[in-house]
Amino acid sequence: MKAELSHVSSERPEPLDIVPMVHADITDVLAIERASFVTTWPADAFYNELHTNKLAHYYVGRVGGKVVGYGGIWVIFEDSHITTIAVDPSMRGRRYGETLLLYLLDQAIERGASWMTLEVRESNVSAQQLYRKYGFTTVTTRKGYYSDNNENALVMWAGNLRGDLFRARLEALRARLA
Repeated sequence: MKAELSHVSSERPEPLDIVPMVHADITDVLAIERASFVTTWPADAFYNELHTNKLAHYYVGRVGGKVVGYGGIWVIFEDSHITTIAVDPSMRGRRYGETLLLYLLDQAIERGASWMTLEVRESNVSAQQLYRKYGFTTVTTRKGYYSDNNENALVMWAGNLRGDLFRARLEALRARLA
């Protein structure tokens, strides 16, 4: 799981339109990928996720028609996994990352998931704070997970996604986000 999130801006952002990622979006997604991460996915990884992985669901967020963020999940029976999420560095601080996260949670629930997991860099405290806000807890550490600097990954899980308590949490957070 890769995530790059930053501080929240006080300016009112333009609305984020989230739609399924298509092949034509890959060029824009790769530009955000390169600007966000030291180690990036190759173009064929996104192509394969879109065209051959039946468990994968990828989305882009657009502002004024321009791709400014993206995210993806795998849903396997009752388990879901956030594989990637990123926002263009020039568009961070507008809560687009949080909007994408909420959308990914909604999509996982809609597809029958009861659990969601992700990996996040130990050093990415802002992303960890966002995930905790949405009910994720750290369950273990993967030592040396990131190949660029051998940094550890925290494995975080959120459970009972379809339960009343979690749904109430999402609705309260959705209302605050609006």
